[in-house]
Amino acid sequence: MTQMERIDTGLLLPFVQFQTSRSGGAGGQHVNKVETKVTLLFDIAAATVFSNEEKARIRRRLSNRLQAEGLLQVSSQETRSQLQNKEIALQKLVALLLGALKEEKPRKATRPSKAAVQKRLDTKRKQALRKINRRKDWS
Repeated sequence: MTQMERIDTGLLLPFVQFQTSRSGGAGGQHVNKVETKVTLLFDIAAATVFSNEEKARIRRRLSNRLQAEGLLQVSSQETRSQLQNKEIALQKLVALLLGALKEEKPRKATRPSKAAVQKRLDTKRKQALRKINRRKDWS
């Protein structure tokens, strides 16, 4: 089973809490009385969808979004509909989890080609000559 198949919103929902609040910004009366902003809290530790190694990788890569209790926080206030904001927050959560679980390929050390080195040195030499020619001769 691939990671894409495992990260289905239906499988994540038991470990998700939604909190609503009033959105900021322009909007007049409607914005001042309706709670459309959605904050999603995902409990990584309780999620049985991921292995312990995957949970550790998620915690490490998304540490700036974790609360003190270890809950992953995602919020959305893009639309005036609370339901749409919940769906957007879930999509953001899935995207974050996929990004965190993606294995990075190790970088292969490479050297610049001789032609690239020569081109860089020629460019530096030309620039130096250009600056030397700009100087006023005070002798």
